[in-house]
Amino acid sequence: MEHLEEVKQKANLVRKWCLISTTEAGSGHPTSCLSAADITAVLFDRYFTYNLNDPLDLYNDRFVVSKGHAAPLLYTLFGMAGAYPLEELKTLRKFGSRFEGHPVPQYKYAEAATGSLGQGLSVGAGLALVSKREGYGSKTYVLTGDGELAEGQIWEAANFASHEKLDNLVAILDINRLGQSQETMFGHRIDEYVRKFKAFDFEVIAIDGHNYGEIDKALQTAQKPNGKPFAIVAKTFKGHGISFLENKDGWHGKALNKEELEKALKELGNLDDNLRFHLKTPQQNKSPQFPVNIADTGLTFEQGKEYATREVFGEVLTKLGEQNKEMYALDGDVMNSTFTEMFKKAYPERFIESYIAEQNMISVAAGLSRMGKTPFVATFAAFLTRAADQIRMARVSEANIKFIGSHVGVSIGEDGPSQMGLEDISLFGTLPDSVVLQPCDAVSTAKLVPLMASHRGFAYMRTLRPKTPLLYKNEDHFTIGGSTILRQSDHDRLTVAATGITVFEALKAADELQKEDISICVVDCYSIHPVDSVTLKKCLHATEQKILITVEDHFKHGGFGDFAAAALSGQGQVIKMAVQKISQSGTKDELLSDAGIDAAHIVNKVKSVLKQAVVA
Repeated sequence: MEHLEEVKQKANLVRKWCLISTTEAGSGHPTSCLSAADITAVLFDRYFTYNLNDPLDLYNDRFVVSKGHAAPLLYTLFGMAGAYPLEELKTLRKFGSRFEGHPVPQYKYAEAATGSLGQGLSVGAGLALVSKREGYGSKTYVLTGDGELAEGQIWEAANFASHEKLDNLVAILDINRLGQSQETMFGHRIDEYVRKFKAFDFEVIAIDGHNYGEIDKALQTAQKPNGKPFAIVAKTFKGHGISFLENKDGWHGKALNKEELEKALKELGNLDDNLRFHLKTPQQNKSPQFPVNIADTGLTFEQGKEYATREVFGEVLTKLGEQNKEMYALDGDVMNSTFTEMFKKAYPERFIESYIAEQNMISVAAGLSRMGKTPFVATFAAFLTRAADQIRMARVSEANIKFIGSHVGVSIGEDGPSQMGLEDISLFGTLPDSVVLQPCDAVSTAKLVPLMASHRGFAYMRTLRPKTPLLYKNEDHFTIGGSTILRQSDHDRLTVAATGITVFEALKAADELQKEDISICVVDCYSIHPVDSVTLKKCLHATEQKILITVEDHFKHGGFGDFAAAALSGQGQVIKMAVQKISQSGTKDELLSDAGIDAAHIVNKVKSVLKQAVVA
């Protein structure tokens, strides 16, 4: 390999600044950085193609540090590429610094937030998939640790990458033997990793991760597409290059003190701080086209007919795909239930079948978002909860993802409790600035999906399994953060706010109560987060009793009722009707009754509340 000594010097300069920055911070993971310094130095010195002036350039190669605790390595590599002065690395982990303890989007050269281990290969697969399908010709390199290879998501990603023939994806496996508290599952038994990745149909190359000739040959081989993703299994030593750290247990997540740092830097010898990586630049440039507001699809619905909101979603998504070529749909083997099959038929090149691997599906969507796409991820609401951490990390990544959860609540009927989404509002609602929507009919669904697509950031919609009648006219207007008053009079006793399937139960209850001359205000809160606090407050103050009853097909804690209660804090009394036990198989009506959220239970609750109010 030409200029071997110079590359070694650059790798040692990487080591130097990883050590300096973590010592300045008083915390961090320097030994995890040192094991990968050689292979990443060769990558940046000879192969990495990147436009520093535009990290989002679609022709850029991508570098994902899945082992996010090695963030100082990422920061140093780009510093040595000329992105900023190396001296700035001394602000590592300090409040306000762009160099946080693990990579986040505030650091613009990070492809995704990492640090919750096992997710980077999926993100990389998403990046590589867009590049391959759309012909950008770039490579995606994912640096993983060996500890995170115990995570199941890694193997979901490997399965996905080989199925999609992502031969522009290069997994660099830093097998340094030591985890946080003990030796990793397979230690330095490299053959274990070789066999596993070969079993997933990767092109596998095993190397000494500190031998520059072997590193260069492996990276050179990975430049030649052969229909398979690449895995470079690099045997390395944690803390390599510093004798008192190398291959020593007990140093994970420990910064060197000043005396230890001085000793380590002395071992590295005199290094030229002006050494730099001169990155190759792409021959073409293209920035992502981020979504703009999307017009109404023009879909109309026939009064007197019933529609399933999940099916309407599929129709609307397909219509939107005509207007926005950056939209992708991701499915988890339920496309004939969520009706994303319509999108697949119309735009197969923008449809991704993720199969039953929801964790991988979410992180792939985060990769798509980084490439400027608007991914719609659709599956049963209950199955999204198994990817809660991936959703959390995608939010930390500031990803622009739209989630659709079908089959929500006990109203799904006979399939039973394992299929019922009853925790999903709390999952998405707890994330800052997320949007949570639940339309009850076809019209509101058709109007809200385009608003989701136009919204920049996280948006989640609950769709219903059963068909429902139309409540709205085709020309009605909806907004994120809005609601609709469906029943109101000058002598309403209190307000009932419902969402989704319970809107119809609330209206039935209003009809029954009216027979006894009890008028109530009924509100459809189709926007759960943000909730329409202005309308709810007006209703509360316009009724005889300052009482709001919320009704929802979701578990009580963390649901719509909590959002309404928070919005009305100190304004009046909020009484929550929600699912409070594990359900069973049965018909929709049986299960709504069993959960205590059907019309009959609403009638009884209203009467009971009013009776107590009179006594009080």
